[in-house]
Parts: sequence; C-alpha cells; structure tokens
Amino acid sequence: MRTYLDFEKPIADLEARLEETKKLAQTSNVDVSEAVSILEQSIDKLRLEIFQNLTRWQRVQLSRHPDRPYTLDYISLMCNQFIELHGDRTVRDDPAMVGGFCELGDQTVMIIGQQKGRNTKQRQYRNFGMPNPEGYRKALRLMKLAEKFNKPIITMIDTPGAYPGLEAEERGQGEAIARNLKEMFMLTVPVICIIIGEGASGGALGIAIGDKVMMLENTWYSVISPENCSTILWRSWNFKEQAAEAMKLTARDMKLNKLVDEIVEEPLGGAHNDHQEMANHLKEVILQAIAELSAIDPQERINQRIEKFCEMGVVIE
Repeated sequence: MRTYLDFEKPIADLEARLEETKKLAQTSNVDVSEAVSILEQSIDKLRLEIFQNLTRWQRVQLSRHPDRPYTLDYISLMCNQFIELHGDRTVRDDPAMVGGFCELGDQTVMIIGQQKGRNTKQRQYRNFGMPNPEGYRKALRLMKLAEKFNKPIITMIDTPGAYPGLEAEERGQGEAIARNLKEMFMLTVPVICIIIGEGASGGALGIAIGDKVMMLENTWYSVISPENCSTILWRSWNFKEQAAEAMKLTARDMKLNKLVDEIVEEPLGGAHNDHQEMANHLKEVILQAIAELSAIDPQERINQRIEKFCEMGVVIE
C-alpha cells in the first residue's frame, strides 16, 4: 500500500477513483478508456500543481517519506557486484552506516551511506539511520581503502543526526566526526556527496566533505531539524513549519547560499514515486561528476575542495 502525505490526499482520492474505474472495466463490458484517460490527465495535472508549489516543511516531509529510496535501494538499482564491507576494526560494525565497493557503469567506486529501516525491526537494527562513532570510523576506514586503490568515493547522506546517546559520547562521537572532516579534506581521490533524504547536523556533515556536494530536489540540509529548532525558540514542536521557513534548509536554499554545488531533480511526485527513474538519473549525474573530477590533478582537487568550504559563510570583522 502506498503512503500518502497530508498534502497528497487530493492525489490519493483521484487515484482511488482511477483504480475503481479500472476494476469496473475488468468486471464488466463497459468501455471506460475515456474516463481512465481523463482521470490520468487530472492526476498528472494535480500532481504538477502540488509539487511545483511545495512549502519548505512539505519538502521536509517528503525527505522522510517511508517509501523513499534509501542508500541500499540506490546501490541495488544503480550498481553491479556490490561487496559490503563491515566494521571499524576498533569496536564493532554499525548497521546505520553501510559501504563497500561496487561497479557503477564502467567504474569501480566506493559507496558509503547512512541506512534507515522500513519497519520497526529494521529501524531498531539500523538505529533509525543515526550512526554511532564506529559508523563514522568505519566510513573513514572505507574511504582510506578507496584512496589506497585510487577509486572514487560516493557518500549518501540520510540521517536525522548522529546518535546522541551516552554510549556514543563515551566512545567519542564528536572526535570521530571531527576526524572525518579533517581526513576527507585531504583525500586524493574524487569525493562526491549526495543528500538523498535528511541531512541533519554533524551526523550528516561527517560524510559530506566532497569535491561535489549535491542534494536531491526534495531533501533538506541544516544544523538542526525544524522540530528541534521550534522546541528551542518556541518551547514547542507546534511551530515546526515556521521554523522550516525561517531556516531556509531546502536544496534550492542551499544552492542559492552556495552551500551545495548541484540540485538533482526527482521524478514528478518525489523519488518515492519511481525508484528506478530516480536511480537512473542519479547514476548519470554521478558518472558525469566522476568524469569531470578525474580530469583534475589530485592536489588541485584537494586545494579546490578546501577553498570551497573555506569560502562558505559570512565573516564580519
């Protein structure tokens, strides 16, 4: 069963009518082809109207859509011969962070990303996409492995934040993320980072230092979620929509503020509406970026990467 968000309810009603009309055609000899065509056109028109005028909070909702493709979905749809690698060689394996070598077109690449779950059991196993320190240390280990074999690195960001529990702090959550930031600046291979869902706080930034930082159209990227921002400013989650507007956290906002390099368009209705189409388009974008970055001298790539991040923000002296 498809899941519809609140603002998608008019689409859901029309699609239910379409389904009923098609069932009528199967159970009787009535010709409903004209009615079906009209309903399909109405659905397409309504979907276009809704998705061209989304608020920032609605894009946040889309980024969390339960049917939205996650990292392992993209890997299975885009890649051949994925070999998942486990463990940080210090504590344990972190299921909230996945990664390994795979074939992307004619390229061998290292793909690393945060992974959420589809049901309650999976969500608990993946810790709701919130990595522990060992997740970030595993990610860095895999990045260094890719650098050793001169393979491009692709990271996929989709997390509500790094796990904030006591045990994570005891094992050095802040240090693990900070080390990733430092080391990613100095990687000699091309690094492409893509926000595919939620991009919250240092949990996202811990694998988001790259030569190209991209965002899917219906994603967000910020130091805090709208709900937590609302809690701090208004002492209530009820102002999350106002917080989202004020935070300017969408892909369009990030591109306008030069915090990301590119926006990757999603199929009409969102990435959850057509996983394969989204994966095919993303694959094309990644391969093009790899080709562009591979033509640059490694040291020059590092210099450009450092310069790009140093230019972010506004300093008033």
